Amino acid sequence: MSPRRFLPALTPGHRLAAVVLAITVLALVPAAQAARRVLAVDDLFALARVREARISPDGERVAYTVSTSDFDQDRTETALWLVPTAAHGNGAHGNGGAWRATAPGYSASHPRWSPDGRRLAFLAAKKTGDQSAQTEVWAFDLRGGDAQPLTAVPQGVDSFEWSPDGSRLLLTITDAKPEDLLDEAERARKKPEPYVIDRLQFKFDNAGYLDRRRSHLYIFDLESQELRQITSGDFDDSQASFSPDGTLVVFSSNRTAEPDGNDNSDLWIVSAASTDQGQTLRRLTQNPGPDTMPVWSPDGKHIAYLTSIEPELLWYATTYLATLDVDRGAPRILTRKLDRNVSAPRFSPDGSVVFFTLEDSGARHLARIDTRGGAITRPVAGERVVAGTSISHDGRIAVVASEPHQPWDVFLAESGALRRLTDTNRALLDTLDLGAVRNIHFPSADGTEIEGFLTLPPGYDAHLRYPTLLRIHGGPTAQYDFGFDFESQLFAAHGYVVVRANPRGSTGYGQDFSKAIFADWGNKDYQDVMAAVDFAIQEGYADPARLGVGGWSYGGILTDHVITKTDRFAAAITGASEVLYVANYGHDHYQLQWEQELGLPWENRQNWERISPFNQVQKIVTPTLIMGGEIDWNVPIQNSEQLYQALKRLGRTTQLVVYPGEHHGLRRLPFQKDRLERYLAWYDRYVKGETPSTTADAVANEATTHSSG
Repeated sequence: MSPRRFLPALTPGHRLAAVVLAITVLALVPAAQAARRVLAVDDLFALARVREARISPDGERVAYTVSTSDFDQDRTETALWLVPTAAHGNGAHGNGGAWRATAPGYSASHPRWSPDGRRLAFLAAKKTGDQSAQTEVWAFDLRGGDAQPLTAVPQGVDSFEWSPDGSRLLLTITDAKPEDLLDEAERARKKPEPYVIDRLQFKFDNAGYLDRRRSHLYIFDLESQELRQITSGDFDDSQASFSPDGTLVVFSSNRTAEPDGNDNSDLWIVSAASTDQGQTLRRLTQNPGPDTMPVWSPDGKHIAYLTSIEPELLWYATTYLATLDVDRGAPRILTRKLDRNVSAPRFSPDGSVVFFTLEDSGARHLARIDTRGGAITRPVAGERVVAGTSISHDGRIAVVASEPHQPWDVFLAESGALRRLTDTNRALLDTLDLGAVRNIHFPSADGTEIEGFLTLPPGYDAHLRYPTLLRIHGGPTAQYDFGFDFESQLFAAHGYVVVRANPRGSTGYGQDFSKAIFADWGNKDYQDVMAAVDFAIQEGYADPARLGVGGWSYGGILTDHVITKTDRFAAAITGASEVLYVANYGHDHYQLQWEQELGLPWENRQNWERISPFNQVQKIVTPTLIMGGEIDWNVPIQNSEQLYQALKRLGRTTQLVVYPGEHHGLRRLPFQKDRLERYLAWYDRYVKGETPSTTADAVANEATTHSSG
């Protein structure tokens, strides 16, 4: 099916016809069998997550990663797997002859084949003897033998690539902390020291307070074990790769006078033989926006990369595909007329074509364009999402892909279609009765067409109206897509129709659509998500008396706007949200973005206050569950605390749940389970009106019996 393009605003006379034609049934689930059951919370930990497909140089095998969860041990482990490209996804465990290549005990990532295809290297951390684990480069020989570490860097390795002849590794390494150079006993005796901070960007979620340690590039000779630094300075260098002849290295770096004060990363070239730690560099791009993800053409004469040419639009700006001549410069944007975000450029083996991932509406396709420009074609299109593109020397293409009822798996792109190599979760999926997913298009209040998805309860009866949840995605520059969505299926399994909309601010619909909420959160995007609810009611899916709303991150932020503007929802869940925006200045890690979008708070305070839901908090009457991580510096818990305090002072039904030691994304498996159970309990109590009957359900009762979380 050809991709559905974003349509111009609809006139009132066209709306009814557009709505009638909008619904597309994506993939009807096979009729439920007697042995099938609905999805449960614990299935989150039974699902394996497939990522990072890398096809071997000869095209005969694909390496990929599979992450699995051990709930009892509260541990997630990622293993490296191999599957032959002759497989058809129907072997043991649904994996067509795939086999696990790494042993239990450490997590593997970043698989990379040696140029001759005999060895497979990867990143992993494994405790050996009395030495603490650091992430190092490991490799094993496909001809036999266990994996062995190739590097021994005290602070660990961030990323790596092989040299074209396989004799060297290009490493990205972050400068060591003093304690990285101590042995385990000395480290245990070392007393904490104060943080001394002098950077403009001084903190980051998960990383903590930032110092002047930076990431730089190194060449590691496998035979001599020599480690040689080739870049330096008060800058971070990343996304590096060797030229095809192994003499040069291209990388992306923001080397402006104040890298923390802008987003201007450029492409640079340094000699792989450099002995001056990169004092002699050649700058390839002059664009004031970010230039990233450089890849060499096979002949080494050109580089393809990603570029954003309107940095003043921040994350709302479109990311384009560009190429440049390594000797003469002269960048050329190949997708300027496309007005869609692209990612992951890859040259064809003959260098005549650049493949890339294209985000369009609710899909993500594999696309290609001639290096001279021209028409864009899509070798993999349709109602799915693809990622992890890898190309062998003979042009075979491996990807990972997902569809509404199919979690991520490994495929080969052949003749405009996908051929399955793995079916990792088949044993589990065969036991489940999943809800149907429908793609919808509908007009917003001003006529703008909006896309979304409905997930229906298993056994859905069109004669009934169901309790309905509006779930809002994070971002704001993200989108719901055709990929498998566990959370929506879980809600559907509990009898809810789930509405997921891509309001303005979302990606996939062009730059104007995305930037429509610039410095205007909670306005047009609010109209769009409410139009999604109205559509579900109008079409007979939703019971207007039993509505819930919620989301995490920007999904929580927009939820805060929703419940200050309407009392239509019987329950709300706002996770990791902001509500009083000025309170985050100097506290979260978005100072640059806040300043560019709203201005300095002491100069443009009205911008900050105008769009802060906290200033309308007295209008909230919806029972509201508030959640977040204790040490989240992406969206700090203090805003959730302020919202909770205000609602308690106003006498509203509310509860605050804070997960200790957690950042923006919950890491611990018991907390992930707890969050889902609390979601269901809160919605069941206030949307369905059900009396709590289990320990998990009883958490909803706490809102009216405790004065603090």
